[in-house]
Amino acid sequence: MKIACKSITLAFALCAAAVAYADVPADAPAGTNGLCKDGTYSSNATKKGACKGHKGVKEWYAATDAKAAGKTAAPAAAAPAAAAAPAAAPAAAAAPAATTAAAKTPAKASSKVAAPGGGPGLVWVNSSSKVYHCQSDEWYGKTKQGEYMSEADAKSKGNRPAGGKACS
Repeated sequence: MKIACKSITLAFALCAAAVAYADVPADAPAGTNGLCKDGTYSSNATKKGACKGHKGVKEWYAATDAKAAGKTAAPAAAAPAAAAAPAAAPAAAAAPAATTAAAKTPAKASSKVAAPGGGPGLVWVNSSSKVYHCQSDEWYGKTKQGEYMSEADAKSKGNRPAGGKACS
């Protein structure tokens, strides 16, 4: 009875894994895990946040994340090892190609190098949104348009703090 139960669980896990993977289009860059709604491809490891700034995920070609892959095969002790091996192989094969795909896709603004200048006592004012960022903020000096100035000057010019939290 235990063997039959484990076999059924294993079969269910393998079917679930097969459903989780859609076929990657032939014209997609190597290492692609998803297609964004604006037509760009994502090589993000997880579906969450993969197409941020690209209108969301249209199609996902890989398992949503490691937790979801583990949940489908969790009931049987032998099933996780059998189900994890096929899931690990595509991820390992895609790892070298992921850097190539990442170079072709637009980089997130937070990965940009901060604009020269700045420093203690200065905030970065995004001139298009009228929001200023503190030195500890991930967007400090990294938005497309902006300038450094004191927090007092930023407030006097009508700018507001990011997240509603003042720096000092």
